[in-house]
Amino acid sequence: MSCGEPHETDCSEVLDHLYEFLDREMPEGDCTKFEVHFEECSPCLEKYGLEQAVKKLVKRCCGQDDVPTDLRSKVMGRIDLIRSGQAVPEQDVALGGADRPAAAE
Repeated sequence: MSCGEPHETDCSEVLDHLYEFLDREMPEGDCTKFEVHFEECSPCLEKYGLEQAVKKLVKRCCGQDDVPTDLRSKVMGRIDLIRSGQAVPEQDVALGGADRPAAAE
C-alpha cells in the first residue's frame, strides 16, 4: 500500500513495522519518524487506526484469560533452555508433542 506521495519514511517500511510501533518495541527515533509519516499519509494513518482498534478489541475480549500454571512453567523452562544455549528436546519442538493428545480421526 502506498498513497503515491513521496515521504521521508516509505509507506512499506511503516506498514512492515506497524506492530512494533503499536507495541512500542522500536527506538524512540523510529517512533518519531512513524508519527511524522502518519501526519502526512492518511492511508497509513487509517491502517494504523484499524490495527490499533483490533489490538484493543483482542485485549478486551481475550486479555482476561488465565494461563494454566503448567503451560507457563513449560514455556518459561524452554525460554531458559534457549537462553542458556542448550538444545530443546525434539519432542518439545514438534507439533503435537509427547504431552499433547493425538487428534481424533
